[in-house]
Amino acid sequence: MINNKPIGIFDSGIGGTSIWAEIHQLLPDEKTIYLADSKNAPYGQKSKTEIIALSCKNTELLLAMDCKLIVVACNTATTNAIQELRNKYNVPFIGIEPAIKPAATHSKTQTIGILATRGTLNSELFNKNVEKFHNTKIIEQIGNGLVPLIENGKINSPQMTTLLEDYLTPMIDANIDYLVLGCSHYPYLIPQIKKILPPHIQIIDSGEAVARQTQNVLKEKVGLSNLKNREPLFYTNYEPKVLSEILGNQYEVIEKNF
Repeated sequence: MINNKPIGIFDSGIGGTSIWAEIHQLLPDEKTIYLADSKNAPYGQKSKTEIIALSCKNTELLLAMDCKLIVVACNTATTNAIQELRNKYNVPFIGIEPAIKPAATHSKTQTIGILATRGTLNSELFNKNVEKFHNTKIIEQIGNGLVPLIENGKINSPQMTTLLEDYLTPMIDANIDYLVLGCSHYPYLIPQIKKILPPHIQIIDSGEAVARQTQNVLKEKVGLSNLKNREPLFYTNYEPKVLSEILGNQYEVIEKNF
C-alpha cells in the first residue's frame, strides 16, 4: 500500500524533535511536518481543557496540510487529549507515554524513578498505567522549570544543573536503577543527567518505541511512501533560532502564527 502524504508531528515546543529524529531515522523516505507550539509551552502546567484545545488546534493545522497520520510527540498532550483526538478526527494518532513497563519489568531493586511534567503525572491515563505495577516502587518527580530552560536554549546552564540535581538526588537515595524520562523534551538532558546519576542507573525514553509503532500503523493501515529524499518541514510560533539549533542548523525552520 502506497501513500505519499506526510506524517504530522506536534509538540508543546522543540522537545518532540527527539521523537521526530527517531521516526526520520527509521522511516527516511516519509515526508514529515513538525509543529513546535513553543508559544504555549509548557503544556504540563495547563488544565486538561486547555491541553485538549491546543491539541485540537495543532491537529487541525496538520490535517489542513493533508497529513495521513499524526504523532502526538508530547507526553502531556497524549495522556490528557489523545482519546478526545481519536474520537473527533478521522485519522490515526500515535501517542507517547512514559516507558514505565520496560523499567518496571527489568528493575532489580524494584524501584524506578520517573521525571515528567505535572500534566502527565496528574493525568488519569498515567495513573491507570502506574496501577499495573503495584510491586514496583515508583518515585515520581515533576520537572518544574526544565522545559522553559530547554525552550530558551539553556540546556547546559547552571540553572539546569541545579534543578536536575534537586530532582534526581532523592531518586538516587531511594535506590532506583531505572530513570524514565516522561517528557519528549527531556532526552536532550541525557548528557547532563548522566553526569549526576551513578553509572548503574539506566535511562529510558519512548522515542524508539514511538517510531516502531508509527511504522507498524503505516504498514497495516495507512500506507508507506515510495518517494526518496523528501525534506522535512518545521514550523514554530516562537523563536525559530532555538528550534533550528536543536536540529543542528540542518533544516529551514519556518515561523508561523498558530
